[in-house]
Amino acid sequence: MNATDETPSPPPPAGPGPGSGESPRRLTRSSSDKVLTGLAGGIGRYLGVDPVVIRIAFVVLTFVGGTGILLYLAGWLLIPEEGAEQSIASQFIESRRGRSH
Repeated sequence: MNATDETPSPPPPAGPGPGSGESPRRLTRSSSDKVLTGLAGGIGRYLGVDPVVIRIAFVVLTFVGGTGILLYLAGWLLIPEEGAEQSIASQFIESRRGRSH
């Protein structure tokens, strides 16, 4: 039997299935692998990529039109830190709602 005659096995599931007892993967800013805010460390861990690649992408995007800075700031505000339930933006919105009542 040739190796080409064998049918490839299906890829493993991307995440935990229903009822597996595991919680789904969650995008968070890293509290251990951080240079500024932990954003690149968290994105790198989530995607399975070295955080240095993410940092370089932010720098390149900054020099090409300045979008790297905007994306970095948006990620910092919208992605919660590891262990936190809410992002900075969510905390701000919740605090504003509490004042208006």
